[in-house]
Amino acid sequence: MKKKLLALLLALTMVLALTACGGGGDKPGSAPDSSGAKTVKVGLICIGDENDQGYTYNFIRGKDAATEALKAKGINVEWSVKWNIGEDSGCEDANTELAEEGCQLIINNSFGFEPYMLKVAPDYPDIEFVACTNQASWNDGLDNTHNAFANIYEGRYLAGVVAGMKLQEMIDDGTITADQAVIGYVGAFSFAEVISGFTSYYLGAKSVCPSVTMKVQFVGSWSDATEEANAASSLCDAGCVMISQHSDNTTPATTAQSKGAFHTGYNNDMISVAPDASLIGTRIDWSVYFSYIIEAVANGQSFDQDWCHGMDQGAVVMTDLNEKIAAKGTADKLKEVEEQIRSGKLQVFDTSTFTIGGAPLTNAFALDTDGDFTPDSEEAVFDGAFHESHFQSAPYFQLRVDGIEWLNEAWG
Repeated sequence: MKKKLLALLLALTMVLALTACGGGGDKPGSAPDSSGAKTVKVGLICIGDENDQGYTYNFIRGKDAATEALKAKGINVEWSVKWNIGEDSGCEDANTELAEEGCQLIINNSFGFEPYMLKVAPDYPDIEFVACTNQASWNDGLDNTHNAFANIYEGRYLAGVVAGMKLQEMIDDGTITADQAVIGYVGAFSFAEVISGFTSYYLGAKSVCPSVTMKVQFVGSWSDATEEANAASSLCDAGCVMISQHSDNTTPATTAQSKGAFHTGYNNDMISVAPDASLIGTRIDWSVYFSYIIEAVANGQSFDQDWCHGMDQGAVVMTDLNEKIAAKGTADKLKEVEEQIRSGKLQVFDTSTFTIGGAPLTNAFALDTDGDFTPDSEEAVFDGAFHESHFQSAPYFQLRVDGIEWLNEAWG
């Protein structure tokens, strides 16, 4: 009897040890409660809060929509959110605190969070860590770290089409001349993510307004409402009649309105704050990705270490079109171009649509100083187009195309 009891205790000890270590393969899912529902505890680390009405607010929209979608599948999500965390050691502390709280999944929402997240992840191999809009986690040798982004350049191209149609309408009715069709772009940093975004936006505008040019002003921060407003004001003073942005706040929109310029936004519908200026916006619908990874954790399943989708899965969406001020025919044109992108008929970075230093982009010319665009040394230019986010989720387009003037640089 004692031998049987001892054997049973040893077996139980081994099971518990294997569970604590992960046991290899897929990890245990969440146990259902008496109603059959599963609960997943998820940590979310944010660089701002929902009051920015931009970047972090868009993540909160994704969080809330995913929670509702998963509830319908019998999965409850218990969120623990860390607000206004800096891209510094405070982010490392936030990851550790969430891990110690028992979170099964921890999502970091800002580009600069990843190095600090990666300091914590090795100590908690049974917790999944995600770095959104980043690039080092999917090939760092750790099984529990992940990268995720979306093909937001598709949405930016469409926003550019809306802007270009308005500019062309202004040219046609004599409000501006062809050479006055100048876009001002408020950018955070001179990173590939931002360069990719404003280039795709410019190409969308150029597809319907051939004379368009662009000026880019970098502010050196992802979220600085005052500097974003100052940059938008300077761009308007420099002759820009259309403002767009890759920055977190609504101040470029309100400044554009105060200066008599038009605007297209990012992360949120900005019509409410600038009804006479803001034409449309584009955003990532993070609920698509959040639902995917939380359901995987609930069921003890693995999920992609590097995830990227766009309009094909509804991960990139457009905000409402301000038809009160949009050019005539914009809604129909939007539907047409979106379908072309979704079907693959239209490639945003079609190499026949832009030049660099007066020359077309070719495979040989496309090589950067390291000899490749992506970590796995793949060539990004093939089949007549630069294939952004094809080999990794994080953008890697960082070429300076003709027609776009950089007024400054900000590398962080």
